[in-house]
Amino acid sequence: MTRTTRATLALQQAGVSFTVHSYEYDPNAERIGLQAAEAMGADPSCVLKTLMVLVDNKPACVILPSDQEVNLKKLASALGGKAAQMMKPTDAERITGYHVGGISPFGQKKRVPTVLEQSAFNHTSVFINGGQRGLQVKLDPRAAASVLEATVAGVV
Repeated sequence: MTRTTRATLALQQAGVSFTVHSYEYDPNAERIGLQAAEAMGADPSCVLKTLMVLVDNKPACVILPSDQEVNLKKLASALGGKAAQMMKPTDAERITGYHVGGISPFGQKKRVPTVLEQSAFNHTSVFINGGQRGLQVKLDPRAAASVLEATVAGVV
């Protein structure tokens, strides 16, 4: 497994301090984020999952703790929209350039509006997918929000 991805390169270019962590990815896991947290021995609330969504039929990204579910109404509202829905996996892969299970908010092919769940700020550092299945980057959630120009909101 390579530890250099478009995500890690994007973070380096932005001057963000981060560390890279790999784990044994289980393609059969029911909830990928929770499996990542367990495999790394990390608190699920600080291992964030990246979901691709459509808000008023426009692509967007939401990052939230792996042990939480996104509230689509709150998400739509956070981005000034009326309705949100999950994006089809094939569309998510096409828009981001990453495979499902390895979608990172960093270094996506197309920059889309991003929302970071505000509870991420309860931690001094969080894990976010590093652009490959089985690869996470650990960084300050404030740095993640800044580099992504993310909207910070309660969306769980």
